Amino acid sequence: MAPRPVWKGQIRLSLVSIPVEMYSATTSGASIAFRQIHEKSGKRIQYEKVVEGIGPVDKDEIVKGYEVSKDEYVLLTDEEIENVKLETKKTLELVQFVDSNAIPPLYFDKPYYVVPQDDLAEDAFRVIRDALRQSHKTGLGQLALRGKEYLVALRPCGSGLLLSTLHYEDEIRKSAPLFAEISDDGAEEDLLAVATQLIEKKTAKFEAKTYKNHYIEALKALIAEKRKKGGKATLSIDDDEPAPRTKGNVVDLMAALKQSLEGGSGGGAGKEAGGARRKPAAAAAKAKAAEPAKAKKAPATRSAPPRRKSA
Repeated sequence: MAPRPVWKGQIRLSLVSIPVEMYSATTSGASIAFRQIHEKSGKRIQYEKVVEGIGPVDKDEIVKGYEVSKDEYVLLTDEEIENVKLETKKTLELVQFVDSNAIPPLYFDKPYYVVPQDDLAEDAFRVIRDALRQSHKTGLGQLALRGKEYLVALRPCGSGLLLSTLHYEDEIRKSAPLFAEISDDGAEEDLLAVATQLIEKKTAKFEAKTYKNHYIEALKALIAEKRKKGGKATLSIDDDEPAPRTKGNVVDLMAALKQSLEGGSGGGAGKEAGGARRKPAAAAAKAKAAEPAKAKKAPATRSAPPRRKSA
């Protein structure tokens, strides 16, 4: 089934207008949806639109209401809302350009593919695309979509364009209150050196196909097993999952970093993503348990420096 555009309109740059179509760049993937079921009868739970003192009402009797004070609403119909005049409903005007790496990642929301509507629009479309690519710039504008006006970023993507909706500044939560308790002190040089080596060892080219949704796979396996056994199944637990550390445990950070650096092979991110996670740690734990008793001398621990609050 061919995808349907979520928006049709035009991109405008000064006096140049380009008819385009916009398609969602993501799908729900392999997500699993659950229904609410009445356990005794096995039937689905149904919901009704109910008014207090009246009972169930039909869909065509429902309108939207904006609460101006307690229990006082301004009522609006879908037609009235749809008739709100916004130029950005049909036109994306590029009002500013920024360096392509100038927008912080936390501002990005949802991506969309943008293509020309027809052959006549393609020439102008390719000019804008190639100009953005050559200048390493991203265009900014606003677009009305699904009852909201979005701030958007437009940049080249292969032979087309990628439009990303952005969060407005007032939608971004301030990090300062959450980070306030973290000390401003830098990491110790020897620890930093080993951690950097570990990062470099595990650095590899990003390949999204390497990573799998293990939770979805486990749920599917559970559902399949339960269906096969007539409603009964057991969920196996990964024995290699380490026990969570409590605050009372003393962690030798240098030893843990060095052990991580010595175990496994370089560029191992793909192996970990494919299901071989935490195996080196499990092997090390078994080897340690097999050591002679006389070798079990308590290791010297490196205690972390006391944390200081930021001024």
